Amino acid sequence: MVTDRKKFQGVLNILSFNRHFYGFGLLILAILITILSLAQLPSNLIWLVIALFAYGLLIPLVVSAYVYDFSGYYNFNWLKEEIGNSFKSQKIVNINAGFDETSFILKNKFPESNLQVFDFYNAEQHTEPAIVRARKVSLVYPKTTTIKTKKIPLEENSTDLLFLLSAAHEIRSNQEKVLFLKECRRVCKPTGKVIMVEHLRDVPNFLAFSVGFTHFFSKKTWQKTFKNAGFTKIEEKKFTPFMSVFTCS
Repeated sequence: MVTDRKKFQGVLNILSFNRHFYGFGLLILAILITILSLAQLPSNLIWLVIALFAYGLLIPLVVSAYVYDFSGYYNFNWLKEEIGNSFKSQKIVNINAGFDETSFILKNKFPESNLQVFDFYNAEQHTEPAIVRARKVSLVYPKTTTIKTKKIPLEENSTDLLFLLSAAHEIRSNQEKVLFLKECRRVCKPTGKVIMVEHLRDVPNFLAFSVGFTHFFSKKTWQKTFKNAGFTKIEEKKFTPFMSVFTCS
């Protein structure tokens, strides 16, 4: 069973999947430096431009290394706070958006559980180069089922834990998010929980990813979406300043 992650795997994934972004950024930087130099503008201005571009290119990598390589995110020890030490789940569902780094680890974490994995990736809608590259190297958990967000093929009240790990933000429509979370609620037992981990559209993530933080949604948006989907208990905790864990039932 594949559970071990390579050193700096998180940040190397970011570099590999988004190499078009970094290549384009370095090209623009080189062009700007050339133009500014030919224009004989003050050297301070040139260094300011270099510093801004360096910040925009390097800080996301530093934050990604912190979150995905050094924070302990993938050892799932943080789950103890969400489900307790005595929780023994019989039925676990993990839903991803085309890139799955967690199912094998979850199975190792809950070896006696019945883990079922679903993937709502839509090749027509999710055309970003990063996700396309990620899918080419992603290990697929056995019997992973491709689904539509409007329907999870499980019986009502059948699931103890349902994980949405850095996946739900790929559903861009608020209406579709509500319908999807209604399905998540439908398949969960009365004692079941949905555990969602997401970056948020907030100040820390703006400082980390600049305009890239608009790819995420705010805490207020997620809370409203969960309420509209019928969840009555919604708890949010920070896992590092850049990621939030929502535990909903």
